[in-house]
Amino acid sequence: MTPLRHLLPAFLAISAISFVGSATAETQRSEIEPVVREYLASHPEDVQAIVKDYLLKNPEILRDALGELIKKQAAAKPARIAPDSAEQKAAIRSNAQALFDSAHQVVLGNPRGNVTLVEYFDYNCGYCRRALADMLSLLQGDGNLRVVLKEFPVLGPASVEAAGVSIAVRIQDPTGEKYLAFHRRLLGSNGRVDKATALAAARDVGLDMARLEQDLSSDEVRQTLEEGRTLAKALGISGTPSYVIGDAIIPGAMGAAGLKEKIALARSR
Repeated sequence: MTPLRHLLPAFLAISAISFVGSATAETQRSEIEPVVREYLASHPEDVQAIVKDYLLKNPEILRDALGELIKKQAAAKPARIAPDSAEQKAAIRSNAQALFDSAHQVVLGNPRGNVTLVEYFDYNCGYCRRALADMLSLLQGDGNLRVVLKEFPVLGPASVEAAGVSIAVRIQDPTGEKYLAFHRRLLGSNGRVDKATALAAARDVGLDMARLEQDLSSDEVRQTLEEGRTLAKALGISGTPSYVIGDAIIPGAMGAAGLKEKIALARSR
């Protein structure tokens, strides 16, 4: 069998050939590649030794490769907005209409309340389930509070399905009364929530199931989910629950007392 060091020029030739578009290059590639692959597969220890030796002699190769990887990861990762920063406040102001007054959202409490609390949630989020009591407590104890709920299904396909049903419930019940009953039932349930669970909850609170199935395939469901994702990205929101009160974004469940403080602060401004 030919030693690996003799095959390395051929291996490098494959890389060179990949940048050439001619028929001859493709023929050469098809002849060389199987030979190299067979040897590399049957002599992994030789490959490790050759690669190690090459990188030790040419450390800049590894440095450059890591640099490119870091650049790609940074480009793919959404920019983080610092909490309570001028950038965050500007993002809230520039997205105020979609955030506080979109047609694609649920409004609970006092529709003319002097403070709006926006909550991003996922029906499969354990913290959202525990935070439900905080939201209900605030609604009950504050007659001037307006609550906006936005579906943000980040925990997989089952969450997306449940969010779709939730939007269909909102379409059918603009008053929010049956929606709130549905919302409480789903967040109060045990186990994984999916389309079947959500449909059962909708049926239990008295929704028109034929219309619900029809609304599930409407553009409104797609537009609502799309708007929620776009807005969350603009605000730097990546998890649930997340709240927006006034010009502040609060990531994570902080309890009713903490939310009350934020609401009071927003009212004082």
